[in-house]
Order: sequence, then structure tokens, then C-alpha cells
Amino acid sequence: MASSHPTTALTAIAGQFAISGSFLGARPYGSGHINETFAAVFDQGGAEKRYILQCINPRIFKEPLRVMENVAQVTRHLHAKLAAAGAPDPARRALTLVQARSGAICHLDDEGLVWRCYLFVEGASSHDIVQHPAQAWEAAKAFGAFQRQLMDYDGPRLAETIPLFHHTRHRFEALLRAMADDPGNRAALAKPELAFALSREALADSLLGLKEAGGIPERITHNDTKLNNILFDDRTGEGLCVLDLDTVMPGLSLYDFGDMVRTATNPVAEDERDLDRVQVQVAMFEALARGYLEGTDGALLPAERERLVLAGKLITYECGLRFLTDFLERDRYFSISREAQNLDRCRTQFALLRSLEACEERLTAFVQSLG
Repeated sequence: MASSHPTTALTAIAGQFAISGSFLGARPYGSGHINETFAAVFDQGGAEKRYILQCINPRIFKEPLRVMENVAQVTRHLHAKLAAAGAPDPARRALTLVQARSGAICHLDDEGLVWRCYLFVEGASSHDIVQHPAQAWEAAKAFGAFQRQLMDYDGPRLAETIPLFHHTRHRFEALLRAMADDPGNRAALAKPELAFALSREALADSLLGLKEAGGIPERITHNDTKLNNILFDDRTGEGLCVLDLDTVMPGLSLYDFGDMVRTATNPVAEDERDLDRVQVQVAMFEALARGYLEGTDGALLPAERERLVLAGKLITYECGLRFLTDFLERDRYFSISREAQNLDRCRTQFALLRSLEACEERLTAFVQSLG
């Protein structure tokens, strides 16, 4: 994303963190669309060392200091787990915060924006598109391990950085309000999609009801398990490090797996107009299930394992609801580059849900075969 911060401002920001050496410069880094991210370079005794500087987006994260408290608690716990396990290269397997010179975990600039700094993980890359099942397996294994490592977290309860983020009933009710208000007179353009959304209403409560009944536990979850939130070792291809911890908060393990299914099994773009091309890649699902269960290493309850396919259906449905709601509300949340793009995004999600429903028995049998 384009930077709104001149070099002089970045120099001043970089100087607020406990980094030795001389600041050489910074440039925008990565493909994220929420926070402003920069790779900052320092000269340390003749050797160049990189760091990540990030400005937290206050439009998305209304309480950025609480986000940072979560990040600090989570990274501290992860590093303690890695040390106890004797893991090699721990600084490459979990993000490492660099303190501000004040001793704080972040820096508040003159505009009231919150900045943080991480060690740069060298020799590793993220990818926007899943290229093959082995890569999906590595990503799912890394996300599974991340969740397993946090299952014995005993610090203060993490803040909900985006309240009701994966509360599907809340998302369904938001759609109903948008239908009733219809501020852009768009409901007539989305009649088939609205009918489909209403016909799957039971999905909205499928996991929430189970949690409320005590059938599945609250866990610490990532909540944005796209492929590009994993760093892969450039040499071995191993899924090394989980990125983007801003949405790590209390949730359900199945939310994380479901979002992997939604993003990794769809072979086409999120706004694909040829819906016949939206078919679940079964090999990708199988790789995700194997990797996630290996990463969680027996820590999931049977009730969680039994609902991996349901998780994919639920999160795909939820995302479709969100796109459809935003279309009715005149594209207030998701940015668009063409007319009705959010409606096309919704249609793609609902087509993927239909495909998941069509092969549900096959996918369920595969999960059961994993024991």
C-alpha cells in the first residue's frame, strides 16, 4: 500500500525503538491492506539488519493498545514454549517484538497512531496463492501448532480486538437489517443470493450453539488463517512462523480451520464470475486436514475433529453473508474496483458452499479415516 509517511517521519519513528546502529531507510513491505508495513534497514557495525515497522490501522482496530497487549502476551508465551521444547531458530518460529526506547511494547506518535517493531525473519517468504497441496499441508500444520502452543496459555484473557468477528448469528442479523433498510435499493439485484442466505440460516448457530452447550471449548485462535499469514522457509518450504497476530483472540478452533478451507480450496479468484469454475479442490482439503491435525497433535477434542467439514461450510457462509451485506450497504467495508464486485464475491462464496455441500460425505469420510 502507498505510504502516507515521509522519510523524515519514518526516521523519527525508527529512532523510537531500542535498535542499535544507524537507520539507513525504510520502504513499504508486503501485500497487506490493513496496516502500513515497512522494512527498515539499520547499519550495525558494517552489517545491514532489517526490522519490520508497522502502524496499526485505527479504523479497523478501534483499541490498538489492546491489540498490542494481546500481541505481547501471545509472543511471550510462544517464545516460552519454543524455549522449553528446545526448538531450533526460535526467532524464526515466532514473531519477536522490539521494545520502544521508553520500555513500552509500542510507540505512540504525535498523531496518536500506534507503531510497533518486529525482528525481520530472514530467509523466509509469504505467498498469496496456494500453489500445491504440500504447501497447504505446511500452512495448516503451522496454524495447528500455533493453536496447540497457546492451549496452555494462563495469562489474562485476551481482548476481542474486533468484537463479534466470527459470530455468524451476528452477521446474519446484520444481513437482515441491511435487507430491511436497503439504502441503495440493491436487494432486487440480489434476490437469488438473499434466498440462498436465508435458506442456510441454521448454519449460523451450528458452532455457537455447540459452544454454549459446552460441547466445544473456547480457545485462543488466529481468526485470519490465509496462506499469506504464514512465513515459509525459502530453502525447505517448511511453514515456519505465523504472522498478523492482530486478530488473535478468544474463539473456536474450528474458525481457524474453516477459514483455511474457505481460502485454500477455492481454485479461482474471490470475485470469479464464472461460477462453474468454483469447485472444491479435494486434494487441498485433504492436505489441510492432515496438516492441521498433525499440528494440533491430538489436542483437539473429538467434537472439534468431527466438525472440520462443517467449519469450512460455516466460515464460507459467513464470509458470503458479509459480502452480501456490504453490497446492500453500498460497499462501506470491503473496497471495490468495479460495480457489484461485492455481489460477485458473495456469489463465489455461496458457490463454494454449494460445492462443499455436494462433496460433504467424501470429505467427512476422509477426516474420519485420519483417526
